Amino acid sequence: MSIKKRGNIWWARFTHNGQEIQRSSGTEDKAAAQEWHDQLKASLWRQDKLQERPAYIWEQAVERWLTERLDKPTAYIWKLQLRWLHPHLSGMKLTDIGQEKINQIRLLKQKDTVNGKTEVKPRTVNAILNLIRSILRAAIEWEWIDRAPIFKLLAEPTRRVRYLSQDEERALLNELPLHLKQISRFALSTGLRMSNILTLEWSQIDIARETAWIHADQAKANKAISIPLNTNAMAIINEQLEQHTSHVFSYKGKPILRANGRAWREAVKRANIQDFNFHCLRHTWASRLIQAGVPTHALMELGGWSDIAMVRKYAHFGAEHLREYANKIVIIENAIPTKADVNLG
Repeated sequence: MSIKKRGNIWWARFTHNGQEIQRSSGTEDKAAAQEWHDQLKASLWRQDKLQERPAYIWEQAVERWLTERLDKPTAYIWKLQLRWLHPHLSGMKLTDIGQEKINQIRLLKQKDTVNGKTEVKPRTVNAILNLIRSILRAAIEWEWIDRAPIFKLLAEPTRRVRYLSQDEERALLNELPLHLKQISRFALSTGLRMSNILTLEWSQIDIARETAWIHADQAKANKAISIPLNTNAMAIINEQLEQHTSHVFSYKGKPILRANGRAWREAVKRANIQDFNFHCLRHTWASRLIQAGVPTHALMELGGWSDIAMVRKYAHFGAEHLREYANKIVIIENAIPTKADVNLG
């Protein structure tokens, strides 16, 4: 028998064409693991002798897909999502992942709980489904499979732009630990996304010119962004000097992987701020610039947006440029008609 238990899961281990094969069966059932092991060996034999296309499994697709994208700022989010998906798709052939399995995963994620309460929003469920779809579409490009199932996403409610009032900002910054406070202040000063801030390196900072830049492969729109650093941002940069050899922001001598973990959530809770996440700091930055009279085309360039529609959602925060037009209409209040007006009527 060529299966061995690691923790609660059975693994297959054997030699094929002089190469050692080790793969997880994804099951705690010994009989099922043995059957899976036998099928795997038979499949490899058919590939060699009959020139059949390999029956690739989920883990193989995940490994290749993730390896090609490890340099992306959102890679850590994908890893968390893939960790949740693992027990549901582990060991499955890509050709066996059909509509029924997708629907099952959708329902399971909808029923997922946080701290004993069901809090999973449609956007979170759709993120999982979009990740599966992306991996299966990549598998089609690799010619591992011929087609992928159709994905039906959940309807997402229209979200309002959430930004901090000045009182909320003070309350939040007072509650955050120092390393998160600096990151949040920098976000409010530059509008940068969390991933761009956490991966920011000293090689991307020009202190003399008071400028930072985000490389194209780090930007969501795949376009390099030049960031002018205002007085507040430069003060924060100077505070970080000599804290880490490569990364601008660090904690206990190591780069920070995420800034919206438990410490962040608890600080938001203590500050009594509702319906707020880290990305809302970017909303706050954009909203305040619009309120200060910055035109949408300038905000679009500062924020690195590729679609003007993404910027227009902030336009309602700055209506001063419309005031001269609004004042062109005059209403006569309490006007008493004269005898001449009555006769004319």
